[in-house]
Amino acid sequence: MDTVRVLVPSGMLGAGWDHATIERGIALGADVITVDAGSTDSGPYYLGSGRPKTTAKAVARDLRSLLTAAAGAGIPLIVGSCGTSGTDGGVDWVAGIAVEVLAEEGLDLAVARIYSEQDAAGLKDHLDAGRIHPLPPLGELRAETLESCTRIVGAMGHEPIVEALRAGAQVVLAGRATDTAVAAAYPLMKGMPAGPAWHAAKIVECGGQCTSNPRAGGVLATIDAHGFTIEPLDPAVSCTPISVAAHMLYESADPFEMREPAGTLDVRDARYTAADDRIVRVEGSRFHPAAQYTIKLEGARITGYETVSFSAIRDPLILADVDAWANLMRTMITERVRQTLELAGDEYAFDLRLYGHNAVLDDLEPESGPPREVGVMLLVNAPDQATATAVAKVANPLMLHLPAPGMAYLPSLAFPFSPAEVERGAAYEFVLNHVVDCAAPTDLFRIELGEKTLV
Repeated sequence: MDTVRVLVPSGMLGAGWDHATIERGIALGADVITVDAGSTDSGPYYLGSGRPKTTAKAVARDLRSLLTAAAGAGIPLIVGSCGTSGTDGGVDWVAGIAVEVLAEEGLDLAVARIYSEQDAAGLKDHLDAGRIHPLPPLGELRAETLESCTRIVGAMGHEPIVEALRAGAQVVLAGRATDTAVAAAYPLMKGMPAGPAWHAAKIVECGGQCTSNPRAGGVLATIDAHGFTIEPLDPAVSCTPISVAAHMLYESADPFEMREPAGTLDVRDARYTAADDRIVRVEGSRFHPAAQYTIKLEGARITGYETVSFSAIRDPLILADVDAWANLMRTMITERVRQTLELAGDEYAFDLRLYGHNAVLDDLEPESGPPREVGVMLLVNAPDQATATAVAKVANPLMLHLPAPGMAYLPSLAFPFSPAEVERGAAYEFVLNHVVDCAAPTDLFRIELGEKTLV
């Protein structure tokens, strides 16, 4: 193929789009449809719990749009990081929805599932053999950390996706994958150069975010032997050299380099040119193969159980020095919990955040006058749910009536709901930021096409 056209409808399956933009992409000659279905952006809960961020109805709506378009055009559909975090359960969840949509639409497409979840015991063998290495800022991995994870996934490159396509898959539902691998796989399989393929994949990973109106729909990337072009699918929207080049700054530690399992994308010499008032042409991208193929590991574990409470302050005397009030609150909660529950400071933890004051930037917040109103969030973490809720309940009278230092009366603050304590359940944290050396790109992944296991 002289060119490969990649249609990306959005940055996430389940986010929704106007189906007319999909039809336009098909009319423009799309050769493949690709979309990401997850990431680590929303925190460790989705990996740790194995639950999706999106609702099944939203995923079904979007899959219907994509499956009917792909079937009508006779082109493949690739979905990455299924179920938000790319767990095996997430892949099966999206696959189950896809099967229902295909049956309802009377379509018969070959569906491949690529599983990326990892077993701690198998990874310990890699660890013992010296094949697992830390990424900054973490240090050397310990076997106990692997064992503490509720779930671990490996972020695949493009190769498992290509293997599924070559085996005859018309729909590829992948577990955890790099955002770029999802869009780069088909162009690379068709012989497009690695530099333009990976760079184009990086630009289109979030759909319309590289355009003048990210809400208006997706984009079409056309990759050839010398570079690529980016075109919005909404005729009223445009791409500019700045909007396209700027996406290399998105979620990147380095604006000129991006590491993939197979090597490094280098855009130092890339040139961004306006082909017209809507389309941007990019040339000069390069890709440097790595001496050692690596797969990044992501793992999450339970850090405790959380209960949250929220109150709101409108009292001007408290708001005149709300930091002093918050410091008093922290002291009072600690004392009351010690007196009432007999818990030491290392047996639980709590966070007090003042929304409307400095909850987001904390000490980096610029100096300003007293706020008009402040929302107070108390977040308690403890080894079990009952303890977390007990601490929040001890704090309840303080969250409702604690006067500021020097006040001679009890103020009345505002709880927005009753009961005031909301149990959030298990809380998770990411504990893996490591890579594992692999002899082959598909070593850590399992590919199933229908009832057949390919790898």
